[in-house]
Amino acid sequence: MKRVIKPEGAYHVEIEDVPLPEIRQTEVLIKTERTLISRGSEIWRRYVREEAIDHQRMGYSLAGTIVQVGAQVDDLSMGERVAALAPHAEYVAVEVVNAGNKPSVVSLPDAVTSEAATFWPLTTSSVLWMRETGAGPNDTMVILGQGLVGSCCMQVARHLQNCRVIAVDALDLRCDLADQLGADAVVNASKTDPIAAVKKLTGGLRADVVVEAVGGRAGAQAFAQAQDMVRRGGLLQVVGLYEGEPLPLDSSKIQGKRLIGGYLDSAYRPQGSDTAIQLLMEDKIQTEAMVTHRFDFEDAAEAFDLLYTRLNEAMAVVMVW
Repeated sequence: MKRVIKPEGAYHVEIEDVPLPEIRQTEVLIKTERTLISRGSEIWRRYVREEAIDHQRMGYSLAGTIVQVGAQVDDLSMGERVAALAPHAEYVAVEVVNAGNKPSVVSLPDAVTSEAATFWPLTTSSVLWMRETGAGPNDTMVILGQGLVGSCCMQVARHLQNCRVIAVDALDLRCDLADQLGADAVVNASKTDPIAAVKKLTGGLRADVVVEAVGGRAGAQAFAQAQDMVRRGGLLQVVGLYEGEPLPLDSSKIQGKRLIGGYLDSAYRPQGSDTAIQLLMEDKIQTEAMVTHRFDFEDAAEAFDLLYTRLNEAMAVVMVW
C-alpha cells in the first residue's frame, strides 16, 4: 500500500510504499476513498518544518470503506462506509475501542458522499467551538479568517446558533465564498479596515463574539485586530493555528472581556459528531462549493505546494485514492 509522508526537509512530501497494516482486536482496517488536506494543521505544522513528521500525523480527515474488523469492535462492520480520524494512506488501521478522541470512526448515511465525509472532523470541531461561544439569535459574531475552519464555523453558527455572522478575510476567493455560503456581511480586509468595518456594521457597539480563525503568519495581526472588534463583556475565541511569533495580548483591550483558546469539551464530542453528520447530510455545510481542487494521491506533493504557494486560488483540496 501507499501513504503520504513528510521526510526531513521543509516542503518535502513523498509517497511511500509500505506493507498493509495488521489490525489489533480493537481496531478496524479502512480502504481509503478520499482524504482532505487541512491547511492549518498540515501546512504550518507539518509541510514547512525542517524535521521529519510521523506519518500518523499527516492528515486526520479520511473517508472510506471498512475491510476488516477487530474482534472487540462491536458497532462497525465489514463493507460499511465510514469517516475516520486517520492520515493520508491507501489503507489505515484505526483504533476504535480505546481511541483517544471518540468517536474515531463514524458510519456514513447514504446521503453523505465520501468527499463530504472528509469534512466530518472539522465540522465536529466547529460545532463544539460554536457551542462554547454561547451565541444566540440576538448576538453578532465576527469570524476572522474564512479558510476551512473559519468557513465551517461560519456555516455552523448560521444554522445552529442562528446569530448574525460577519465574515472577514483578505482573499477575494474566500470573501466571495463566504457571501455565497450565507454570511450576513462580508468584510474584505485587503480593501477596507476590518476594525472600522465591524464597528460600522454593529452601529459602534462591536461584536458579542469574535472568533479568530486565521492561521499561519497572519494570525498574530488578526488576534490584535480581534481585540478591537469585541465589545466589553463579549468573548474572543482563538481557534487559528498561528505561526512565527507570540500573540500580542493588549492588557488594556482585553479587560472586561472573555478569552478562550480553542477549547473543545470532549464530553460533548459524541453529540457534536452526530450534529456534524446531520449538517453534512442536510448540505448545511456546503462542501461541494468549498472544494476547489482534487488531486490523485500520487500527486500529493503538488497538492501541498498549491496550498502553500497559491493560497489565493485554493480552498478545500481533496485527494482521491
